[in-house]
Amino acid sequence: MKIKEIRSMDKNALNEKMLELKKELVKMNAQVATGTALKNPGQVKKIKKTIARILTADQKKKQSDNITKIKNGGR
Repeated sequence: MKIKEIRSMDKNALNEKMLELKKELVKMNAQVATGTALKNPGQVKKIKKTIARILTADQKKKQSDNITKIKNGGR
């Protein structure tokens, strides 16, 4: 997933996508643990990077929301 796509998503969509990716990562890690060869081993790396991108985008949104609240003088 591209960062532009992630930034355009709302919080609920981001959370759903992250849960989906984490479930997929757990499945892949279970396959590796049992000794089964993955069809595409590079997919694990892509999933981890996408999860990191989602977490980063979420953190940036929280920071910008906090800055906006501070500038407006509200809580």
